[in-house]
Amino acid sequence: MQTVANVLVGLVAALHAYIMVLEMFLWERRPGRELSGFDAEMARASAPLAANQGLYNGFLAAGLVWGLIAADPTGYRVQVFFLSCVVIAGLYGAATANRRILFAQALPGALALTAVLVAG
Repeated sequence: MQTVANVLVGLVAALHAYIMVLEMFLWERRPGRELSGFDAEMARASAPLAANQGLYNGFLAAGLVWGLIAADPTGYRVQVFFLSCVVIAGLYGAATANRRILFAQALPGALALTAVLVAG
């Protein structure tokens, strides 16, 4: 079960690193605009906000990687903390911004968190 948990945590970390790149560097280009659904003008106007949001996603990815490489009990605790943050952010985003976030962020985070707790 530990291997499954590690793979899921790694996938959630990769997802948040990808989101960081989209929000920080590609927001005004096609991939970022497809993610947001914004036209060029709105993407340009919201780029600073997206970059800030991307930075937070980068922090989530970095925390999850830290949790994977740190020795236990620190690694376990860090994974639980950052995965909890992912789930909470996903639930909040789904409630306030876009329901897709529930499936794109909260669900993968919850699956990884469950696997970590069961393996722990």
